[in-house]
Amino acid sequence: MPEEAIAPARASRRESRNSGTVVVMSFLVIVAVGVAAWFYHRSVEEKSTQLEDSPSSVVSVLHLDSFVVNLGGGDGTGYLRIGIDLGLGIELKESSGRSPHVGELRDTILTVLGTRTVDELLTSQGKDKLRADLLQAIQERMPELHCHEVYFTEFLVQH
Repeated sequence: MPEEAIAPARASRRESRNSGTVVVMSFLVIVAVGVAAWFYHRSVEEKSTQLEDSPSSVVSVLHLDSFVVNLGGGDGTGYLRIGIDLGLGIELKESSGRSPHVGELRDTILTVLGTRTVDELLTSQGKDKLRADLLQAIQERMPELHCHEVYFTEFLVQH
């Protein structure tokens, strides 16, 4: 075979190899972009789920009337006057009456407050524990409220 006939055949093979390489590289780029998009979408979903469950997802605040309770203590009895607002993850409906949950909430809160002593509530650790225990009790008894925060608006211990 003459040399002139071999050269176009070699050029044709190089072009087909180059076009095959281009196809494979294009496929790999498309796969890489797809995988990156999937990971990005997954991380965005995880962040939004974390935000929904975080305390920053408080949608409304429910104000409760002040509580006055008797406290036990080492040197006799004492009293606690406490104001509490609750950070809820649901929107409260505006109505002229009270929320249907107020009675149940007050009962739950009074039950927890009744277990405290004067000495416990005079320390910041005792107040933090009270806040955590109130939140846990409310979440267990009324999960439909999606209570995320307990705010003390008034706190007076007398003994």
